[in-house]
Formats: sequence, structure tokens, C-alpha cells
Amino acid sequence: MEGKIAVLGDTDFVMPFSAMGLDTYATADTVDDIKENTNKIIEGKYALVVVAENIAPKTEEVFSDYQNTPTPCIVVVPFTTESKGFATQALGEALRLATGINILQDN
Repeated sequence: MEGKIAVLGDTDFVMPFSAMGLDTYATADTVDDIKENTNKIIEGKYALVVVAENIAPKTEEVFSDYQNTPTPCIVVVPFTTESKGFATQALGEALRLATGINILQDN
């Protein structure tokens, strides 16, 4: 599968990805700015979207319509802030959809 990659997060998060030549969307930590950049990503028809964990909860409203579609594949990753568990939760949900079981479930 071929496609473009977008990276969404604050300036410190997107900088290394920009150096690799990926399309980056540096955003302020405001809901309006995050939604504006998220909509730009959707309009850009990206195959993969990497989202910083600290802003991921604010992107859910826009990205929720694409949760069960093959593209864009939305991956939430932690960065320099302390992890709130959102990235792990998002990964667990993706794995559950792919495999039908909750691989990351605590017993």
C-alpha cells in the first residue's frame, strides 16, 4: 500500500518527522487549532496519520468517523510528556478490531 504520511502534534513532536520529509502539522494545544489541522489532514487523503498522545483526545471528534476505515490509519504515540495511557488504549482498540480479542487486557 502506498500513501502519504501526516504527523500531528506540537512543534517539538513534529520536528523530527519533518526532518525525515514527512508532512507535518504543528498545532497549538487549542481545540480549534487541533480540529483545523485534523480537517486539513482528512482533506489531504493521507494513508497514515501519526498523532501525539497529548492532543489525541482532542482529535477524536474528527477522526472517529474514520476509526473503522482502512485509511487513514491513525496511530497515537506518546512523546515527551508523561503518558496518560491514551496511546496504549488506542493501540489496544486497534488490535482488538484486527484480531477480535483484547490482547492488552489486564487479567
